[in-house]
Amino acid sequence: MVARVSTTLAPVRVPSPAHPAPRRRTRVLALPEARWALASTVAFLAALALDLGGLPWWAYGPLYAVAYVTGGWEPALEGLRALRGRTLDVDLLMIVAALGAAAIGQVRDGALLIVIFATSGALEALATARTADSVRGLLDLAPSMATRVTENGEEPVPTSELAVGDVLLIRPGERIGADGRVLEGASEADQATITGEPLPVTKGPGDEVFAGTLNGTGMLRVRVERDPADSVIARIVTLVEEASRTKAPTQLFIEKVEQRYALGIVIATLAVFGVPLVFGADLTDALLRAMTFMIVASPCAVVLATMPPLLSAIANAGRHGVLVKSAVAMERLGEVDAVALDKTGTLTEGTPEVSAVRPLPGSGLTPDALLALAAAAEHPSEHPLGRAVVRAARERGLRIADARDFVAVPGRGVTAVVGERVIGVGRAGDPVTETADADADADADATGVVGGRRADPPRAAAPGTADGDTVVLVTGDGVPLGTLALTDRLRPHAPATTAALTALTGTAPVLLTGDNARAAARVAEATGLVDVRADLLPEGKVDAVRQLQDAGRKVLFVGDGVNDAPALAAAHSGIAMGRAGSDLALETADAVVVRDELTTVPSVVRLSRAARRLVVQNLVIAGTFITGLVLWDLLGHLPLPLGVAGHEGSTVLVGLNGLRLLRESAWRSGQVPFQGRRG
Repeated sequence: MVARVSTTLAPVRVPSPAHPAPRRRTRVLALPEARWALASTVAFLAALALDLGGLPWWAYGPLYAVAYVTGGWEPALEGLRALRGRTLDVDLLMIVAALGAAAIGQVRDGALLIVIFATSGALEALATARTADSVRGLLDLAPSMATRVTENGEEPVPTSELAVGDVLLIRPGERIGADGRVLEGASEADQATITGEPLPVTKGPGDEVFAGTLNGTGMLRVRVERDPADSVIARIVTLVEEASRTKAPTQLFIEKVEQRYALGIVIATLAVFGVPLVFGADLTDALLRAMTFMIVASPCAVVLATMPPLLSAIANAGRHGVLVKSAVAMERLGEVDAVALDKTGTLTEGTPEVSAVRPLPGSGLTPDALLALAAAAEHPSEHPLGRAVVRAARERGLRIADARDFVAVPGRGVTAVVGERVIGVGRAGDPVTETADADADADADATGVVGGRRADPPRAAAPGTADGDTVVLVTGDGVPLGTLALTDRLRPHAPATTAALTALTGTAPVLLTGDNARAAARVAEATGLVDVRADLLPEGKVDAVRQLQDAGRKVLFVGDGVNDAPALAAAHSGIAMGRAGSDLALETADAVVVRDELTTVPSVVRLSRAARRLVVQNLVIAGTFITGLVLWDLLGHLPLPLGVAGHEGSTVLVGLNGLRLLRESAWRSGQVPFQGRRG
């Protein structure tokens, strides 16, 4: 007889492109850099028109001076501050070059340099602002006011003043003011801007809701479960802002080299100026060539090559529920070439569900009748297995009768009077089912866990159950009535995710779990994993990660529990499942999947790799421009305006290239299509 593998997947909707979050876009002229650049440009264009029109110097000279001052004062100040700290800033080099051009009579060319340099700075500032806009726009989703229910009635309060435990009244069409859980009511919530789900999600008692999502046609009472400062939206903003203040290793290396490079430019510029003079060159020509050399050799584009792609990737990932904590973490994610996965809470939801209902012969019950009796007895229970039984009965539309005299014995089961019968749900042989016969007792869970309660040493699984299923016995007045099999629900996209990770790294992920071998094997078979290591204590997971890394692999570990924190810390990179993840795991991980969407793991790895590719592209672009322009100036005659345009154009180009990762298409290109099996 072929053993049946029970692979139960959570309900799945057909994926569709996520709705982009509404964004607050910074107006160009709201940036001081843009206003100064505009003033400099207007003054330059006016001066240029008068200059070319043949008017005397006194008519257009002051306008050129305005262009110099408005476009150059800010970079000059920054350069002097850097010089005071004994560092040579490229901004100062540009200002010196512009003043040098003016000193030899090339006032127009010097003013052009100032204008293009100021415009470039404004574009960089705008790019940075738009990166922040893409994430901060999420804050607009959360309403500023909410209706709080108190003993004295209802009161409007600012959402910033809400506290955990407050009860909110959410009317039809209102946005939900805080992360929480539904206490009363039934409605649907449009969560597209938070979770990317294309259809409204039905909400009822016990369901989680998020700040900023839109309530549908029903009225809800919601208990606040997170401080507003710790909501999903707020955490995204905070972590992305923190990430923007970090620097990736590539950026740190560039900044370290930049100082020496800038000093080298000064020395080389003096050589370009002085050597031709020794051989009789014209002073003006030598100085003009030297100023052009200083401009085109400056590493502005190189400096801007690294951070825009990484920060854009962080912002994009944040919009889709993955909080990458730093630029360092984003860069490291793209380096991984092996993956290790936890089982419970990672590949599975850590939420049990009823997978089989089997009345015993002679009980006179149908599967629905047996399930309804068990649900009635378990209805008052807070145990996860009890909630799973009740949920299964409700999903089948069964009537759950009232129960009385409920008794729960920790580790053993529950009893309650349903109608005129004492219904027990628990392990055979426990006091609640002590008259159960030996055949029913053989249904004890092969894992040694019944209803989530640790049992005696394992016996064979009940007929028709899969290895690793949890089996409980239902009795009526002490007489066995049947068994229920429960299993941990596999995440809906787990098979597709493991396949995507295999394609990314070239090897299938390793399954590391503290669960028993049979339960691990069931999940491994369902997800296509081969290397399975079960019964691991936390140090065992760390040892497994280190073994992979000692073999030369850069390991990404994905987990959620306290027992996963050591492995998250030991791995090259770590991702924690955020919704049910322990605080320790969330603190230790490099990135957090806020909504436990497993498909985002390969997506963020792909996004990181795309960012690393753009960094390389930017460095190649910057290096090519600098090399070409420097050779042109040294071996030929490079006009100063053309040198300025080439240098600043390359700077703008690498900045815009990095911002490509802000686009929605950059994330969608890494999404995992649903290919899982349903059971």
